[in-house]
Amino acid sequence: MRMRTGWMRTGRVRTGRRAGRRAAAVFCGAVVLAVPLVAGGGGTARAAGSCNVTTGPYQRQVEQFLGRPVDGWQSAADCQAVKAFQAKHGITPTAGYAGPLTWQTMNTMLAQRAAGTTPNKDGQCPVNLGRIACVDLTRQLSWVQDGATLTYGPVPVRTGKDGTETRTGLKRIYYRSIDHWSTIYDVSMPYAQFFDGGIAFHSVEKSMWNPPGSGGCVNMRSADAKAYWNLLAKGDDVYVYGRKPGT
Repeated sequence: MRMRTGWMRTGRVRTGRRAGRRAAAVFCGAVVLAVPLVAGGGGTARAAGSCNVTTGPYQRQVEQFLGRPVDGWQSAADCQAVKAFQAKHGITPTAGYAGPLTWQTMNTMLAQRAAGTTPNKDGQCPVNLGRIACVDLTRQLSWVQDGATLTYGPVPVRTGKDGTETRTGLKRIYYRSIDHWSTIYDVSMPYAQFFDGGIAFHSVEKSMWNPPGSGGCVNMRSADAKAYWNLLAKGDDVYVYGRKPGT
């Protein structure tokens, strides 16, 4: 993944509703369809409407995460519990198989929980720039801090998928549009705050753990995107670091 430091403007972003037919220079996708994956590690996943009774390679880890009896063997009840988790977060095939993508999603959630109220414990996000929005791609977390003081978060985010990764480095918010519309992707981008060309913070109506990820933007839940809108301003720094699992 390309590493970049600093920030630059790549052209004025224009906003507008679809009815106005005004172009928006936005390159990140707010809505990306999950790509069906083939279950590995023994057995073939059945159609999404059925339940795969094959024991998966991450059976024990998935059982423990879901609070199921941990025996390392797939049961009908295990399958239904895994399938419900997959359906909630848009993981396909939604067949109850304890495969790599399902465990990767759960492992990211565990890392987010472990961050607690000290997401910058390792000091990777700068504490000498005043107010700054931090984005940790590895844990898929973001927060706002003022110096070393946590102001908001941490909250889960959904960043760029493999091939359209959210670029790393020190950036700066240069354009804000509270009711943005992308004519490229024909999708709404509420509370959009652009900080790296067409890459922005904005809200989406889907799970933050929905694979494979965005087209580069930092997707947020509506309440979190609104809070960022109220906390941040044009000219505020954004620091992106790490590497998203699966990229």
